[in-house]
Amino acid sequence: MQNPAVHAASIRFALFDLGFRPFYLLAALLATLNVPLWVAQWHGMVPQAANLAGMAWHAHEMVFGFAAAVITGFLFTAARNWTGLPTPTGRSLAALAALWVAGRVAMLAGPGLLAAIVDGAFLPLVALSLWFPLKRSGNRNLFFVGLLLLFAVANLLFHLSRLGVTSLLPTGPAQGALFLVVIIVSVMSGRVTPSFTQNAIRSARIRRVKGLDAAAIGALAATLVAQLSGAPAWLLAPLALVAAALPALRLALWDPLSTLRSPILWILHLSYAWIPIGLLLLALSAMNTDIGVAPALFIHALGAGAVGGTIIGMITRTARGHSGRPLQVGRAETAAYLLVHIGAAIRVFGPLAGPAHYGILLVAAGAAWSTAFLIYLIVYWPMLAWSRREGGAG
Repeated sequence: MQNPAVHAASIRFALFDLGFRPFYLLAALLATLNVPLWVAQWHGMVPQAANLAGMAWHAHEMVFGFAAAVITGFLFTAARNWTGLPTPTGRSLAALAALWVAGRVAMLAGPGLLAAIVDGAFLPLVALSLWFPLKRSGNRNLFFVGLLLLFAVANLLFHLSRLGVTSLLPTGPAQGALFLVVIIVSVMSGRVTPSFTQNAIRSARIRRVKGLDAAAIGALAATLVAQLSGAPAWLLAPLALVAAALPALRLALWDPLSTLRSPILWILHLSYAWIPIGLLLLALSAMNTDIGVAPALFIHALGAGAVGGTIIGMITRTARGHSGRPLQVGRAETAAYLLVHIGAAIRVFGPLAGPAHYGILLVAAGAAWSTAFLIYLIVYWPMLAWSRREGGAG
């Protein structure tokens, strides 16, 4: 029998050892709280964020809060592996995490200028923290600094709009940043999903068509730029249809059915499937069909489905990998995976099937999606906040 004193001595607080630990947990916490709060705002049960319409606040926090935290945690950890050089840990990492939290509080309750300063400082500091190791090592992934700065510019435009400095609607920059994340998801999925599948399932029949990846990503980017710039329906609709067909073909070639018994794999395939679904909905919306597809449905297919699903798939996988645990998930993670996609499906297809019950559907979708990240918090808090010393995983 193990001595309890020895066991206790082998556990240490490790929350700020590496970037993925605090930022994955903070992202999950925000996902757990933001959506229910937004739904409560929509129903008039609680007041909206200070000086900001509820929809704009929700959109901002999902992109510049939730997604930005996951990207930060992933890149801080990956850059250390790529370069062998340190990225923020300890006090510097804790300070960045505290700044991120302060940004969330300021966005909810602070005056517009204070929120712009506090929230707006986070992404440039993250970019600077990554620039040093990537530049010093000459690493080819230096372009991620540029992507973070683009993200920061979009956030700046959001705040300038909120303050009345520009004529842009605040949701425009948030939508542009979401589209950037979707493109990143598409690129990353093409790199990791087939290889993860082939490595884990030797019988999987992964096929590639020369030029398909580039065509799919190019068509996706062109469609999203066209949507963002207000392109006419005669251009946007056919472009979106082509952009939907290419990733659908891409996914089919990755043999998704071979992953049905492996949740840690099928979550990535299913999440990517939301990209062609979202683009098809965009085409139907542009064509103004009798189905009545609102633009918000395509946005949530990409945001809640593709991005949300990919995020929960990757933050479980990378958290387990970086903490020395096997790349296998249990019933709790599988339930979280299912709930993310159930929530996304209700949010996207519910209004089409039962528009008269929109308020109830919003509650059901938000409850399912947020519960998925609550499960992540419960299961992964001890794994990410604490670490075993020698001889233990984590």
